[in-house]
Amino acid sequence: MVYQPAAGARDLLPLDVAQKRWIEDRLQQVFHRWGYHRIITSTLERMDTLMAGEAIQRQMVIQLQNGEDEELGLRPELTASIARAVATRMADVTYPQRLYYNANVFRRTWENRHNRQQEFYQSGVELLGVGGLLANAEVLLLARNCLTALGLPDWHLILGEAGITRSLLDAFPVNIQAQVRSAIAHLDRIAIDTLPLSDELRDRARIMMDLRGDSADVLQKVSSLGLAPEQQEIVNHLKSVVELLQSEGEFPLILDLSLIQTIDYYTGIVFEIVSDTGSQARVLGRGGRYDKLLGLYHPQGEDIPGIGFVLNIEDLYQVLLSTQQLPQSTPASDWLVVAQTPNVEAAAFAHAQKLRDSTDLVRVEMDLGGTDVEAMRKYASDRGITQIAWIKSDGEIVNESLR
Repeated sequence: MVYQPAAGARDLLPLDVAQKRWIEDRLQQVFHRWGYHRIITSTLERMDTLMAGEAIQRQMVIQLQNGEDEELGLRPELTASIARAVATRMADVTYPQRLYYNANVFRRTWENRHNRQQEFYQSGVELLGVGGLLANAEVLLLARNCLTALGLPDWHLILGEAGITRSLLDAFPVNIQAQVRSAIAHLDRIAIDTLPLSDELRDRARIMMDLRGDSADVLQKVSSLGLAPEQQEIVNHLKSVVELLQSEGEFPLILDLSLIQTIDYYTGIVFEIVSDTGSQARVLGRGGRYDKLLGLYHPQGEDIPGIGFVLNIEDLYQVLLSTQQLPQSTPASDWLVVAQTPNVEAAAFAHAQKLRDSTDLVRVEMDLGGTDVEAMRKYASDRGITQIAWIKSDGEIVNESLR
């Protein structure tokens, strides 16, 4: 019998891990420089926790059941888990809280295609306890800094505003708002033409579908829709965000007020990070503002503003493969320590430990039973080991460089 991973699961071999860590380490360095601290939440969550923010559809959660018949699920994303942890266990903290994560998430695919991937790796941040222009700008600039640190070529950020897009939908009859929303989200002009709308509302839907492109043009178009004062205030805030981003140097930005996330907890700006490399655009990450989510988990229902983003490690990996930046081999050991006779084996272990005790990371291997000197040299050469410490029968240590 040939044993295989479970359907939708996969193993990461040492080179896969080295390449994944290369990406995660560079992202983590950026998070640290911006003052963010790592949070680790439970892989298992109660289903009511996962469903509270309507972040994902129930059938996409890989569900489990414990002995107490409690419905549990493997986390399909991190924001809901972090919101639960902060609202229930960090009541006395000072805001803002800057948190980041590197974690795996699990999603059942409803297409039922054989071996469709169900485990994914993500890195992301959550900035909690503060709203407004500067917080929005910080998260967007942090996202840019992450992509710069990875040396990612040819990407852009698509920026929308859930609040203004949702409020523009209020002009449509309640019974078909969901259909209009879906048509706009999928840029489905045929659906707009077939819906029972007045000419005025049909034109409005078409304009909403075209609210994408240069920020100045988009802001001018949306202002032509006869906005209420509170809607114009949101548009003015979005304009300020765009101006602040562009004042910080080149920022590849597309404004898209037709961008409607399927996740309903977003209340303000929403965005996607898209790679332009290759023949097909690839979404590398997404995020947005969610000022009502933490209140769903708070014991007193207190709203705590939040904004964050997630980057998909697998998608970043696929793009970075073409840049030749990722490690092409696993790290080689620095030393091979060889006891040339049995009576100095204890001395060989002691010397290996002395080498490992260096303040710098030193990788040291012990020979575990070879006797032939040339075979040892070949082994070290094949493994990329540059130095051999020979422990002679009298305890003398002779270092040999293979460079």
